[in-house]
Amino acid sequence: MAVRFAKEKDLPRVNELRKQVNDLHAAGKPEFFRPGFSKELADLVFAIFDDPDKKIVVAEREGVVCGFAVLHRVIRPENPYMFERVCLDVDEFCVDAPYRRKGVGSELIAFIRAYAKENGFRRIELNMWEFNRDALAFYESAGFSTYRRYLELEP
Repeated sequence: MAVRFAKEKDLPRVNELRKQVNDLHAAGKPEFFRPGFSKELADLVFAIFDDPDKKIVVAEREGVVCGFAVLHRVIRPENPYMFERVCLDVDEFCVDAPYRRKGVGSELIAFIRAYAKENGFRRIELNMWEFNRDALAFYESAGFSTYRRYLELEP
């Protein structure tokens, strides 16, 4: 398996995986996420690809892109409460269902960690939706830990 930065020719396949994530989110939190995969959402991958602060990483097995991640360099400016923070944010992450539990996600994380280290990032962050328990279990097994939570309460 190869993990590498995406090429423009990979983007239609990346969108197929992004649609899987969108479908999962729309089913899990329908009050937040729109169902379907609009042209506007599909076109967003090209803006991500062209953004100098973002990178798309793909995992490829036997010529098939079977996973991807979107990395985003984020600067959170200093404020009266906090110091400035620069981090590498994993903005999107997906492994195609038939390739899960076969090391693809772990290899993506290893690539991301190496990239972060090479580029002087002191931390890697990601956010996820609480309903996605499989993702949480994977991220925790990969070494991520919770440092902040968002809670909700219905009135």
